[in-house]
Amino acid sequence: MTTRAGALIFLLPALAIAGPADAAQWTVDHARSRLGFSVLWDREPFVGIFGHWDADIEFDPADLQRAHVTVRVDLASEHSDEAEFDEGLKGALGFDVPKFADAQFRATRIDHDGGDRYVAQGTLTLRGITRPLTLPFTLTFTGTSAHMVGQAQVIRTEFGIGQGMWAAPQPVAHQVTVTVDLTATKSQ
Repeated sequence: MTTRAGALIFLLPALAIAGPADAAQWTVDHARSRLGFSVLWDREPFVGIFGHWDADIEFDPADLQRAHVTVRVDLASEHSDEAEFDEGLKGALGFDVPKFADAQFRATRIDHDGGDRYVAQGTLTLRGITRPLTLPFTLTFTGTSAHMVGQAQVIRTEFGIGQGMWAAPQPVAHQVTVTVDLTATKSQ
């Protein structure tokens, strides 16, 4: 037996105990990323953007079992071209920002769906209510940079958004499309 082979035999148990390395950490480039939503309001699209949010991303496409993503959104940072709508949305009948300052999406599983397509399964917590959420997305890599684009459908009333007269599907539709366009750099 060679010295190399002998050393390998002694190292195998140590490698088995150590297990695979952690998934890569990614840092969001907020200047090149956008998180928002759209909903039909009086049958016209209303688009809101969140100015402040952060994401904790651990992702390696070769080891999806270790993938972990948590996104926290500052709901007070929502803005659109309609200041009056923004104010109402942040109030007690909408996000209720004084009581529920942020929303959180936590991906508990990410599956590869072929090519550059993936699906994140997780939960969305909004107004203190947690519901399952599926987020299909595309992901492309250029060197140490990754670009992710995805959309998820949410029923706003399942989270208590829109109370009283705003609970009806008119003038604001129940279905909301959450949009993500994220660029991140792999941490060294």
